[in-house]
Amino acid sequence: AFHEWLDKAAARLLPNSPMGKAVSYTLKQWRYLEKYVEDGGYPIDNNQVEREIRPVATGRKAWLFADTQSGANASAVWFSIMLTCRANGVEPYAYL
Repeated sequence: AFHEWLDKAAARLLPNSPMGKAVSYTLKQWRYLEKYVEDGGYPIDNNQVEREIRPVATGRKAWLFADTQSGANASAVWFSIMLTCRANGVEPYAYL
């Protein structure tokens, strides 16, 4: 019923209005919403990922070793290993 309402609302709302944008966004995300409702194991948001990558985002300008493509690739590998360790309960420095 909600999807039908969204379809009707999309037809009568201005696409660039705040409500029109919200309805359009919801319709574009509909298949993901269905997956979430079907399997309660899916998280409703990505807050955990956002918390994990915050140090990367806040320290980005301070890292001089990532000023080249190879430096950026090395950083990506390093952070992937560290965050994977944390996510699996492994102490990162012991793993290394």
